[in-house]
Amino acid sequence: MNADSINELVTRYRSDNESVYNTWFIDNNARMKAFRAIRRGVMTIVESIKDGSFGNDFKGSPLEFVMSCITEQKQVFEGAAHPFYWKPKLRIPDIYENEENKRAFGSFLEACLSANSADRLIKEILTLDGCRIKGLGPAVANILYFLHPTLMPPFNTAMLNGFNAVFEDKKKLGSWQSYLEMRETIIAAHENLKPALSKDLGAISGLLFDVGVGKIALGQNWENALQTEKTKLEKALKKRHQEVQEEIREENEHLRVQFLLTEIGRDLGYDVFVATNDRTKSLNGRSLQFLTLPELPPLEISPDVIRTVSLIDVIWVTRDSKRIECAFEIEKSTSIYSGMLRLMDLASSLGDKQYDFFLVVPDKREKEVLAQLKRPSFQNNSCVGLRYILFSDLEEHCRGLCKFGEDFRILFKLAKC
Repeated sequence: MNADSINELVTRYRSDNESVYNTWFIDNNARMKAFRAIRRGVMTIVESIKDGSFGNDFKGSPLEFVMSCITEQKQVFEGAAHPFYWKPKLRIPDIYENEENKRAFGSFLEACLSANSADRLIKEILTLDGCRIKGLGPAVANILYFLHPTLMPPFNTAMLNGFNAVFEDKKKLGSWQSYLEMRETIIAAHENLKPALSKDLGAISGLLFDVGVGKIALGQNWENALQTEKTKLEKALKKRHQEVQEEIREENEHLRVQFLLTEIGRDLGYDVFVATNDRTKSLNGRSLQFLTLPELPPLEISPDVIRTVSLIDVIWVTRDSKRIECAFEIEKSTSIYSGMLRLMDLASSLGDKQYDFFLVVPDKREKEVLAQLKRPSFQNNSCVGLRYILFSDLEEHCRGLCKFGEDFRILFKLAKC
């Protein structure tokens, strides 16, 4: 496919409201939040391998948490965790029982965490590939993408199929060499796009994904698109449409809860700050931008933590002293654990007292919250008291909280811990 054809393909990709570009890449709160949670998770993997606590199975390991954060990125990373499941009959991936391989994997992740160039990352990939660890292939690239989104593209079967279709190639699925060759071609094509996509390689990888699943046809004739039958392509389009509708419904519910918390906070006498990438959203003709603070009060914390804190869903700030009083993470479908980490980051950074922060979750996720709250790191934390509020309780008692509450402590009457 020549440059003009690729540019035309990108134009269709960007203009399609149900493309990966518009439903996952652009203005996606869950995608933005995942980066720090995954980096923290990778650090935990490295530490657990060093201290011998990593374990001999995927289940319950810190690697499972990282891959859960990745697979929560909806259809783009569906199945990304499967290559890491321990398959006892095949003894793969061989990083659970073989201590030498486990240490090699940990060293690889540690080096990639601190890498600051593509050359360094490629060197580490080749070193890992040279270890010949059974079952540990380029699926690891999905972790690398969240550590270095402008240097390493993600990777899965659909993206590979899309790549082979767009660039008329025959790259293989389980080969690191094929992945690195793909990366070079993707970056070269990306640099020639007019207009350009984002420097974040997730944007162009999303295009390859949409081509790979048949969402975007490579030509006017459906029957010839990726050599699939018309009925198969129609099923792919129908499935994607249903996924988009479900994502819209979840986003609307998340936004509705943000408005409830904003209304309650304002009625209790607080100024309210909402996540920076949500401020321009509206519900029923009302905009969060006109109800909330344009920025957080000055905080003596690092820029890295500021970026994380600015993505917390709702924060209540005292009007007189401009001090953070309360914070909320709304976990409709994203990782509860990563939301808890963001609240802990904020509380530990403020550091002058113990804070009471809240998770706000759908009723059906109550068991997940309880399981996370049992983690020792949350039970024994002196900087924050974490409680959770169910959507149904918040909605039912919203008016009562606004009418009878004096400050945030009124929430203790419906919050659980």
